[in-house]
Amino acid sequence: MVLRDVRPGVRNEAAVAAVIEALRGALGDKLQTGQAFREQHTHTTTYLTRQLPDAVVFVENSDDVKAVVRACSEHGVPIIPFGTGSSLEGQVNAPSGGISIDFSRMNRILRVSPEDLDVTVEPGVTREQLNVYLRDTGLFFPIDPGANASIGGMTATRASGTNAVRYGTMKDNVLAMTVVTADGEEIATGSRAKKSSAGYDLTRLFVGSEGTLGVFTSITLRLQGIPEKICGGVCAFPSVKAACDAVIMTIQMGIPVARIELLDEVQIRACNAYSGLSYEEKPTLFLEFHGTDQTVTLQSEQFSMIAEECGGESFRWTADAQERAKLWKARHDAYWAARALRPDLTILATDVCVPISQLADCVAATHADIIENDFLAPIVGHAGDGNFHLSILFNDKDPADVARVEAFVERLNRRALACGGTCTGEHGIGQGKMSFLEEEAGPALGLMRTIKRAVDPKNIFNPGKILRESA
Repeated sequence: MVLRDVRPGVRNEAAVAAVIEALRGALGDKLQTGQAFREQHTHTTTYLTRQLPDAVVFVENSDDVKAVVRACSEHGVPIIPFGTGSSLEGQVNAPSGGISIDFSRMNRILRVSPEDLDVTVEPGVTREQLNVYLRDTGLFFPIDPGANASIGGMTATRASGTNAVRYGTMKDNVLAMTVVTADGEEIATGSRAKKSSAGYDLTRLFVGSEGTLGVFTSITLRLQGIPEKICGGVCAFPSVKAACDAVIMTIQMGIPVARIELLDEVQIRACNAYSGLSYEEKPTLFLEFHGTDQTVTLQSEQFSMIAEECGGESFRWTADAQERAKLWKARHDAYWAARALRPDLTILATDVCVPISQLADCVAATHADIIENDFLAPIVGHAGDGNFHLSILFNDKDPADVARVEAFVERLNRRALACGGTCTGEHGIGQGKMSFLEEEAGPALGLMRTIKRAVDPKNIFNPGKILRESA
């Protein structure tokens, strides 16, 4: 399954050496080949094997990006874009070596238009940096995957997160971008207009492409007004299914919940220990409502009635900003809390997404699978849009344990597909999900390959990701 796809690609040592020499002459100390730099630009947050690039270039502007792409295109050397390295499916690994483009120095906010509710940024801007910058405008960027990811990385993986149930995902919030393509030229996709019928939707093609079609140099985003009132709270349930049933009823009744997150009893135990909380160790929903005094109160009361009907305990909610911040900090630290349950073990983080009507059955079946096989695998999910995650702790030095975990992940993905869902709601395909994309996409995978070959004929953009090279 996963490890089968994390394998070395074809290398051309002479070509790599020629590119490094050319870029050192053109970009000077922006190019680094030291072991420490290279190690920092591979995958570090899951158990996928590290695969190092041959060099890292710290680009500072679009001309630097063009120089890297032109040199690599001339010699057929891979390019691996790197934002903050928080992706989870091996997207920043370099199976064929090549040049990692680090965007941390391309972190300028280029333009804000409060009247039009949009902003243009360079790809290295992080979501936290952007929202701090926007604070005085009364606007914010709502997509929140948890990690302080870069906007370029979030666009590349079509990220979503805790606010997606109300504000959508990156595909709904990216209006336009500039991209350096395989010939080293910079193109613009889309415009700042809120809609267009002009030609192919190239913006949506590049959103979610995981660096396999081009390199972003700027991104224009849709913004939202900061809500007048925000309240949040927690509600415990007797079972995972009961909690999921409450989520389904909330969505189907049209209650405009901003966040509705599921944590099973194991994840709650982990968060209590890691974040200093004292919640009951039961399946729990974290919720947040945005609006006015009147609307958030009404929505909280409506959810309280739903929770009671589903067997939940009293919904405890607050508008206190510090209390809400503590709640969501604990949710965002769920991955690290899970790791802390057994620091001696390795973690495999994975996700699937199903239609909301199938969420309760899919999560309940997965929960039963975990118990039956005696796994330590906390469940946490963006339940409002049918997306849930598992952090599976296991001994990666034990081949039998690895085989058990990979078999479990196969069952999880096929269960989601059988429900009419997808093998990943937000992590992306990278290296770890290529097998499941083939099952999910079927004949459509052929069209994806045709697009990849047309846009990137030399296969220099992040090879070995999304699509198997050998196919």
